[in-house]
Amino acid sequence: MKHCILVKWNKLVEDKPKLVNEAKNLFVELLTIEGIKDVKIHENVIDRDNRYDCLICIEMDKSVLPIYDESRPHHEWKEKYGKFVEKKAIFDYED
Repeated sequence: MKHCILVKWNKLVEDKPKLVNEAKNLFVELLTIEGIKDVKIHENVIDRDNRYDCLICIEMDKSVLPIYDESRPHHEWKEKYGKFVEKKAIFDYED
């Protein structure tokens, strides 16, 4: 399964690339969890008001989602970076 988080930063963010890099460093820790196979974070290349800024895509076994939800990186993401998120969309799918 792919667990995707599409993020639009709010006006508090002055340095979007810095925040994306911090997210990469945080989410890479997920690879230590059995069943999480890959983590990719993509930064938008077109900076417009009607665009989202970042896509986080985590490939995992479907059964691992509850473990991810309780993981330190997930909690830190919500606690530390939540204040910078204007809006987000979560989308899960299987190939």
